[in-house]
Amino acid sequence: MRLIAPDCYPLFRCIADRCRHSCCIGWEIDVDPDKREMYRSVPGAFGERLNAAIDDSGDAPCFRLGPDERCPMLNQSGLCDLITALGEEALCQICADHPRFRNFYTDRTEIGLGLCCEEAARLILSREEPMTLITLEDDGVQEEPDDEELAVLRMRGLLIAIMQDRSVPVTERLQRLTDTAQTSLPRRTIAEWAEIYRDLERLDPAWDGVLDSLSAHPDAQPPAALETAFEQFAVYLLYRHYPGTLEDGDSEGRVKLTALSVTLLMRLCAVHAAQHGRCTLEDCAEYARMYSAEIEYSEDNLAALLDEVYAEEA
Repeated sequence: MRLIAPDCYPLFRCIADRCRHSCCIGWEIDVDPDKREMYRSVPGAFGERLNAAIDDSGDAPCFRLGPDERCPMLNQSGLCDLITALGEEALCQICADHPRFRNFYTDRTEIGLGLCCEEAARLILSREEPMTLITLEDDGVQEEPDDEELAVLRMRGLLIAIMQDRSVPVTERLQRLTDTAQTSLPRRTIAEWAEIYRDLERLDPAWDGVLDSLSAHPDAQPPAALETAFEQFAVYLLYRHYPGTLEDGDSEGRVKLTALSVTLLMRLCAVHAAQHGRCTLEDCAEYARMYSAEIEYSEDNLAALLDEVYAEEA
């Protein structure tokens, strides 16, 4: 069994108190059973505070968020008191993993960094080199994937190669991407898609303002300097989400949703450049981070958008 990751994965480091969008604010934080048991054994005043901060009344233990939705372990300096008191090994599983995601296959586990983390977004979108996959671990035990799994992963490789063909603009790559998947680019207008996104489950109220901006400056063009960032965004989405085809069989929908997502990011950057005179890589990464947090981390939102792109085909 192998552990596979994008080549930038080993470069990631949490920026902790320098993070402007802490994952310790606004997110529900479940406590896994092993760590819950460990926390019960922590002695002294800190142990009392720690256990009082956990709500055991639901289906799974979780930290009681404060009125501002801050984790009770997040101190005013932006650091985690669990780490400062007990070390990183004391983190519950969800905190130790974030922003990592994993996809499981017969012969491998693939790991990656979620764009909802601002440092992950910066790292991924700022890479100049085309993304490649590397092997982090290999225990030498190999199992043969079935034909369906092989076919999906091969198709993903082809789609990623299309998006990494820098001899043509990203817009043309998106057309080739959808043609290869035997689907089409989204046909609704950006304004129509903005209304669809507005009806989805919401995490941050500021997202409404971002959606409002999609209709501004209709003739604005995305900055050419961000072409590589748009490519990296598309490749990230294909790497993470295209293999979901193995579960739902919706290859066309996942490719079309990738094209839609990249088109929206390009549009947001075009509007930002028109309004502010320029759109930096940092601005682009922030829009990608917001998009990821709003869409990727809600199964309901992902399902709703797949339904909407499917409806366009009907």
